[in-house]
Amino acid sequence: MLHALLKIFLLCGLLASSWAQALQVSATRLWPSPDYTRITLEAAQPVAHKYFTLSNPERLVIDLEGVEAGAALYALAAQLSADDPYIAAIRVGMNRPGVMRVVLDLKAAVRPSVFQLPPLGEYGHRLVVDLYPVQVADTASSPAVLPQPAMAEQQRPAQPGVPQYARLVTVAIDAGHGGEDPGAIGANGSYEKNITLALAKKLKQKIDAQENMRAVLIRDGDYFVPLGQRVTKARAIKADLFVSIHADAFIKPHAHGSSVYALSENGATSVAARWLATKENEADLVGGINIDVKDPFLKRTLIDLSQTATINDSLKLGNAVLKEIGGVNTLHKPRVEQAGFAVLKAPDIPSILIETAFISNPEEEKRLNDSAYQDQLVAAIVNGVRNYFDTHPLTAPSRLTLNP
Repeated sequence: MLHALLKIFLLCGLLASSWAQALQVSATRLWPSPDYTRITLEAAQPVAHKYFTLSNPERLVIDLEGVEAGAALYALAAQLSADDPYIAAIRVGMNRPGVMRVVLDLKAAVRPSVFQLPPLGEYGHRLVVDLYPVQVADTASSPAVLPQPAMAEQQRPAQPGVPQYARLVTVAIDAGHGGEDPGAIGANGSYEKNITLALAKKLKQKIDAQENMRAVLIRDGDYFVPLGQRVTKARAIKADLFVSIHADAFIKPHAHGSSVYALSENGATSVAARWLATKENEADLVGGINIDVKDPFLKRTLIDLSQTATINDSLKLGNAVLKEIGGVNTLHKPRVEQAGFAVLKAPDIPSILIETAFISNPEEEKRLNDSAYQDQLVAAIVNGVRNYFDTHPLTAPSRLTLNP
């Protein structure tokens, strides 16, 4: 009898010890986007988990092992919006001792991708749940259909010795960072991802107002887009230009000025350019991609990196934009710098990355948040793009399908 009691006491002690060590989720985040919805669960240690799908109705069930109930986990449901493209409802509760269950009621069947991310930057261990549609539209083979503006076929007045625009120009605008990846954080707490999106939306509006130009946003909300997919999206809509918007940062607050970068196939043109490219290319690590899944876009996107002609065009575009930006802000570098930026690796689209200013500089951070200053920057970029096309006109047939 005494021996049995000792066993019971020992078992209770072990259970109490395991309960005391139960893991609590410290933060949850929900990022809906047109292409997929992401859920992130953050904790101090890796979260052991299992998941499975159910049909009729469609559900995704995630069992979190060794996790106890907590405010952050229960707060996940409150983050869901009615217009989420994939999730209808979220339910959280204890399934059995030591296991918390998260049930996602789905609007349609999904292809889930569930993976862990190690601590990085301000983040701890993250369990990421990405929900993709089962049927993926082949955007690469289906040209974007844009409404034809009343003046789209009209040519801008020809300048002496300068050819008129042969067709509508399509500009892909890439707002840097997004979602799990905030980008640089300003001296007063501004997030680069918010500033770049605000500038990108204004730039689209300004470009759309031009008679012979139309713009497409690579990211139109606060969500993460892997670098390779940004390039693929631009190619899918057959963009003529790719402009990536960023806001620089440095460890010392006095750094200031604007810069323009292009891709290099022979190394960086400066130590600073190499450092910046390395930092920007880490966006996939911060934003989070599943490294166990081969990117279906990679082979098609990064096919020919000896893209001398495209890089030369990128440098010409960059110089035209840099000249105009110099009238709005001090230039950090007087020439277009080059380095191995992953987001600029479209083999057939002239591509530039604009560091609009240093968000780490308190004065420039304030200006970047000022609507009037944003308008000035956007106007300068558009003028640079127009000047580029005035001297390097398009002559090929339209790459877009237009409504009659």
